[in-house]
Amino acid sequence: MARPAASVMLAAQNASSRMADRHTPFVFDDWYVAAFADELGPQLLARTLLGRGVVMYRDPEGRVVAMEDRCPHRSMPLSAGQLQDGQIVCAYHGMRFNAEGDCVHVPSQATCPRSMGVRTYVTLERGPVVWIWMGENETADPQRLPDQDWLTSGDWETSKGYLPLKASYVRLQENLLDLTHLSFLHARSFGTPDYASAAYETDIGEGHFVVRRNVVPTTLPPVWAEPTGIKGQGQAARIVRSEFRSPGMHEVSVSFHDCTLPETDRPTFRIRTAHLPTPETATSTHYFVVHGRDFAQHDKAMTRFMHEQLFVAFQEDVDGLALQETVLARTPPQELYEFSVGADGPSVAMRRYLLARANAQGSTDASRRVL
Repeated sequence: MARPAASVMLAAQNASSRMADRHTPFVFDDWYVAAFADELGPQLLARTLLGRGVVMYRDPEGRVVAMEDRCPHRSMPLSAGQLQDGQIVCAYHGMRFNAEGDCVHVPSQATCPRSMGVRTYVTLERGPVVWIWMGENETADPQRLPDQDWLTSGDWETSKGYLPLKASYVRLQENLLDLTHLSFLHARSFGTPDYASAAYETDIGEGHFVVRRNVVPTTLPPVWAEPTGIKGQGQAARIVRSEFRSPGMHEVSVSFHDCTLPETDRPTFRIRTAHLPTPETATSTHYFVVHGRDFAQHDKAMTRFMHEQLFVAFQEDVDGLALQETVLARTPPQELYEFSVGADGPSVAMRRYLLARANAQGSTDASRRVL
């Protein structure tokens, strides 16, 4: 049977409609990475975040300022202007806005319109990244920021990078939660043939989605074999935890050890990777990555080697997801159906959660408008 029956296709379409996809509204009431901390200084940086234009900079005291990238006078992007003494001067008519978004100077008249200003956003700087709350400022909750102590700990050596992704952030979150694709999409980088069929456990709750996989024994690919020294055939244990932390963060934690050694005599090597997707548009994503390890912290050559090897693999994800997006875009909605299999359980639950968050947000916004 090359093509499913119409009833089967309809069932698959109905199942898909209960999950977040490229058409699902963004979840604004949460934290997303706006930029790496070292991207921001006394100059203007423009970026589209969750479909909204944002301009960012640091004020003279080094604090991060983020505001809507639109002059309220005639909609010139403020990022096209200049930064002078911690204030943005619009390139069109020279109107000046301070770090609070207030218009403080109109060159063509003596006073500023009383209510003229620009929306600002709440930000939090944590280690190498700057987070932004794209919802209403009064709802910004620091407690919703996922714990990330290792990103600022001296016990972890880190590197970071950025990839532009031409696909929905929902697809990236799904990709990260179902790592069975490592055996195929990443066959030439850090995947191994035994990965997809390895036993796994799941932990699924409200906003909590975890997959644990023990690949034992296995042969490590070079990106892990070289740093750990575990290079023999079938010599290694690869213990993986993949966890959805929030719409803007997914964390993969892996430990390696030599399974041919007695438990009391074998060192354990740990790595963590923070995958930080921030939607740009419905079909494009800012993909920030911070990778860390708890061994050989001062070996810069090892850091470069691991970083380069890992970003080869992450680029494979970017390329693969972009191909999916192309197919989705050209498939008529009435002909689009996707089947799920057992390994998709956590990612299906995660996508349903994102859809529920988006729907609840829409109901809240409607209530606010009524009030």
